Amino acid sequence: MIKHLLSAADLDAATATLVLDTAAEMASLAGREVKKLPALRGRTVVNLFYEDSTRTRISFEAAAKRLSADVINFSAKGSSVSKGESLKDTALTLQAMGADAVVVRHPASGAPHRLANWVEGSVVNAGDGTHEHPTQALLDAYTMRSRLGRLAGLNVAIVGDVLHSRVARSNVQLLHTLGAKVTLVAPPTLLPVGVDAWPAGTSYDLDAVVPDSDVVMMLRVQRERMNQAYFPSEREYARRYGFDVPRMRRLPGHAIVMHPGPMNRGMEIAPEVADSPRSTIVEQVANGVSVRMAVLYLLLGGKA
Repeated sequence: MIKHLLSAADLDAATATLVLDTAAEMASLAGREVKKLPALRGRTVVNLFYEDSTRTRISFEAAAKRLSADVINFSAKGSSVSKGESLKDTALTLQAMGADAVVVRHPASGAPHRLANWVEGSVVNAGDGTHEHPTQALLDAYTMRSRLGRLAGLNVAIVGDVLHSRVARSNVQLLHTLGAKVTLVAPPTLLPVGVDAWPAGTSYDLDAVVPDSDVVMMLRVQRERMNQAYFPSEREYARRYGFDVPRMRRLPGHAIVMHPGPMNRGMEIAPEVADSPRSTIVEQVANGVSVRMAVLYLLLGGKA
């Protein structure tokens, strides 16, 4: 197993499948009366979050605690970071405290890679800028495999604000590695420069892609990262790229609808779609704990 999880590109097909299989084992424990495992007793996991997060931070905390690790939650707000402490000095402080793993979310792309040079323990990228979010891609892949029974050969449409989405980047990489075919669907203004080099197709027409899709993954429109007009209006965006009930009806019978959350209901996804049986949004949150348990377990010396 690799020492760090910084990018979905770090995972070959065998390693990614090992994580998904281990997550399935972890999920099977959820029905037990005592959900804890002693696997990481005596280990320390630090959640180092420089950006706000609900799902990811709580999910990593729950995962580490279920494996009996000690957890330290470090928020940049209210810490020495607000006084100007650098990432390197924070890393050295964590190192001195004996952190076995550091789960980091940072607004700067590449920050987890820098951190990995400064600490002896494992580093897990929980989202860096608009760059990557590998554990989200793993939990999405796990959810697809759980619902549809396979990943190889699936047609996956990733729709919306690809430009600002670290989730899209990691998913494209991981799903390609695991044999799925990905199509990115977005207005031209929300596709990044160089997207032609990604292992995915592109389309500007959601309605043309829907009938052939096994999975439609809607992305949140990231208003907080937008400082100019990327589309004419929210109503126009919802009309062309929002996933509503008529579009859901044109999906194949087995197809599922995903969203990494948090959602802008009524903009990129209609409430009726988000709450429908086709939606996996609540499952994705639950699966996130199992997948992150698997990642921490494997990184910190657990055997398959």
